[in-house]
Order: sequence, then C-alpha cells, then structure tokens
Amino acid sequence: MKSKAGWIYMRLALIAGAVCLASTLNVSAQVDTKTTTTSQAPSVTTQTENGEVVTVSGNDLVVKMADGTIRHFENVPEDAKITVDGKELGIHDLKPGMKLERTITTTTTPKTIKTVQSVTGTVWFVSPPNSVILSLQDGSNQEFKIPKNQKFNVDGQTVDAFGLRKGMIISATKVVETPTTQVAESKTVTGEMPPPPPAPPADVPVLVAQESTAAAAPSKPSPTETTPSESAPTQVAQAAPDKLPQTASPLPLIGLLGLMSLASSLGVFRKKR
Repeated sequence: MKSKAGWIYMRLALIAGAVCLASTLNVSAQVDTKTTTTSQAPSVTTQTENGEVVTVSGNDLVVKMADGTIRHFENVPEDAKITVDGKELGIHDLKPGMKLERTITTTTTPKTIKTVQSVTGTVWFVSPPNSVILSLQDGSNQEFKIPKNQKFNVDGQTVDAFGLRKGMIISATKVVETPTTQVAESKTVTGEMPPPPPAPPADVPVLVAQESTAAAAPSKPSPTETTPSESAPTQVAQAAPDKLPQTASPLPLIGLLGLMSLASSLGVFRKKR
C-alpha cells in the first residue's frame, strides 16, 4: 500500500514538473527580443617584416630577420603561398638566400550590439522598485526584474515602478547596448630570388686559349729564301743540344794513337835498312 502511494506521489510530481516547464517556455515566448548591430568606421594598420631564408627542411623554415634575429617557423601549411616574380611558390620552392617580405594588415572595426526586449501584460503584483509580476496574453504570470530608472508606458503616460497598480496594462522595453570590437587580420608574403654571383674583378687576368704553333699557317717566305719543291719531303730541323751526352769511352782513341805510332816506327825501320 505504501509503495502504491509513493508511486502516485512520484507521478504527480513528474506531471507538476512538466507543467511548470511548459509554463516557463510559454512565458519566455511572450517576450519579444530584437538584436541589431551597428558598425563604426574601421581603422587599418599595416606592419612589414623583412628577412632572408637560411634553411628549409620539410615544412620548417628558418629566416634571418632584418634586425639580425633568427626566427623558426614550424609546420608551415602546404597552402601557404609566396609571390616571387609574379609566381606563387610553396614552402618546398623556397631556397636559401631568397629575400622575403611579409605584410600584416589589421582591420579593427568598433561595433555596438543593441538588444531590445519588449513585453506587454497586466500588472498582477508589484514590489517596487525591484520587481513586477505580469499576467501575459496566454494567461501565464511572469516575474520581471525592474532595472534602475526603468519607465513604463501606461495608457500613453510614462510612470516608474512606484506608479504601477494591480490591473494596469503596461508595456515595458529593456534596451541593452554592448560595445564590441571586430578584428580581422590578413597576411601576404612576397619574395625575390637570390642575386647572381658577382663578376670577377677587372684586374684579374683572364685565361685565353692559344692555338698550337704546329697548326698555325706558315708564314710567306721572303724573296731571298728558297722554297722547297712540292715533291721533296718536308724536313723538320731539330735544335742541337748545348752539350753532348757523356756516353763515348776514351779506349778507342788510345788504341788509334797506338796503331799510328806503330806504323810510324815501321816506316822509319824500313828506311834505315
């Protein structure tokens, strides 16, 4: 019996909760809310950074900035583009020595978000100056907090919270203005190829290939020189060495002198006989 009664109470509680939730949704629907956004003149600032590519490894980029600092850009996206000589290059097209210039444009736009809440109902209970309970068009009641210096329109007349009475039909409007700032940033990167290597200085001698003397055309002989006939073979004179090599032995010369002395002795001997 007790369990049955507990079940009934629980069921009634669930039904009451559902009714309250539905009432809250209906009451909220009675408040008309409009939001508008007003923009003021934007301000634009531009910042320029210059640097030179040091190394490129995969999607990591190391750049030496104009002030001498080294900056490491990790995981550069594949869709990041750099305009060089009118062409769009990706991270893998960059080379050491390339000059880069990044321009950052920041646009700041002040805005004001205005929220207007309006409601019309019959005063059911009022507790000035803090709150008022209104009976709305759907028959539900809703409590509203009364902002400081809030005014109400009653039959074309403006009254404050102390001028409200039960049964009055009033229209109330709540206006909230919230200032905000919208910031938009855009980045563009341009670059130029590394300069070509410098030309050699003017005072450095330049090597010039000389033609072989054997391939040079023969000079025209003078009238006093004789020209060999076409049938005679061409002879090439070789310059004699300054000193003959020491390859001959003195023994043949000594033998020759000995034979000459022997022949001379024989001649003298025959003459005496």
